[in-house]
Amino acid sequence: MTLNVVVLAAGQGSRMKSALPKVVHPIAGLPMAQRVINTAQSLDQADASKAALHVVIGHGAETVKDTLVGDDLRWYMQEEQLGTGHAVIQALPGLEGQSGVTLILYGDVPLTRRETLVKLMSEVADKDLVLLTLDMQDPTGYGRIVRSENGSVQAIVEHKDATPEQHKITEINTGIMAVKTELLAKWLPNLSNDNAQQEYYLTDLVEMAVNEGKVVSATQPDYAWEVEGVNSRIQLAALERIYQQVQAEELLINGATLMDPARLDIRGDITCGRDVTIDVNVILEGKVVIEDNVQIEANCIIKDSIIRKGTHIKANTMIDESEVGESCDIGPFARLRPGTKLANKAKIGNFVETKKANIGEGSKVNHLSYVGDAEVGSGVNIGAGTITCNYDGVNKFKTEIADDVFIGSNTCLVAPVKVGKEGTTGAGSVITKDVGEGELAVARGRQKNLSTWTRPTKKS
Repeated sequence: MTLNVVVLAAGQGSRMKSALPKVVHPIAGLPMAQRVINTAQSLDQADASKAALHVVIGHGAETVKDTLVGDDLRWYMQEEQLGTGHAVIQALPGLEGQSGVTLILYGDVPLTRRETLVKLMSEVADKDLVLLTLDMQDPTGYGRIVRSENGSVQAIVEHKDATPEQHKITEINTGIMAVKTELLAKWLPNLSNDNAQQEYYLTDLVEMAVNEGKVVSATQPDYAWEVEGVNSRIQLAALERIYQQVQAEELLINGATLMDPARLDIRGDITCGRDVTIDVNVILEGKVVIEDNVQIEANCIIKDSIIRKGTHIKANTMIDESEVGESCDIGPFARLRPGTKLANKAKIGNFVETKKANIGEGSKVNHLSYVGDAEVGSGVNIGAGTITCNYDGVNKFKTEIADDVFIGSNTCLVAPVKVGKEGTTGAGSVITKDVGEGELAVARGRQKNLSTWTRPTKKS
């Protein structure tokens, strides 16, 4: 089955009160329209060719194009916003002459689930047009689904064009539909703007289909939030909370403990093991893997990282593009920058920063240190205030510390430099030369005590 997906992303979104186009405002760290595109691209199946994505843009077109990414996105410009039908017409050159199914989605309806779209497409296999509808207690403002006495869909009437009797209908149109592509290409040029808004309504396709004796049906999503759109920052914030609630519930179902599900933000693709405990105000971004029995204390940010089982991450720690081994101890107030790799049972203490550093098994950087561009062996103890001086203002250089080394407090390791196995540096040393195995390196000025010195006094 050939699948075309048309994403409507041309609206200005004036109620957002923003210089940015509405569809690039983020939900859980991704632009709204990007979430729609990602879901559409996930629809590729073994029995279907790759989905062709047609994106209709208008307001802030260049910003939208620069923001959204995807395989082979095809762009269409809607110079004037003259209704949903007019928007889809812009993509008509990419649909004509094709068979299969076209799925019409909206860039400001970001949370429609893949399962719902699969159900929609499966129904259109033996029908001609399938709508995604919803029953609402208060349908004010929405187009109504008009059915015949036998329950078949006959038309969609926009709220402003509906009669008082039709206003009583509670089944509304979400705008999302699946239609056979050859029929869509045939019907689109026949749309009219003879209505209260003088717009070209995509919903008029239903009446065209019925007049031709085509089969029109409707299906509904499992959750109302799947079809909620965003027109204001209030609605954006509400959908953000819904999304976060759904993600938190998924973690709970799979065996994690959340101290407060309402105070966890997930902004990416999270894989979480069992018996994981996550305290409040934790943010998980990008692709994060958390294995079994990990404990994450409050106010931590973890981005694009792997946390192996049994690790304890203490409060206010930031971990970015790093790999943490099993049973590690990190924080509080630690920062692991990109390229950090911790072997099993390593410890990174409070106010320690690492960057592009491999820390060996059981090694400790307990507090107030910076370790960057470094290879650190196993069983190493790095004292407080230690710095790997890896940057000369232009180039980066490497520090190599072998197994079982003891680095005294307040040591500056001026790279490139090596400290051999079981080597030691004295506290306060500036190490500029390699230290051999088992050697003690002391590099500091000689202390002088002056007994004849007089402490200054304050002048009157």
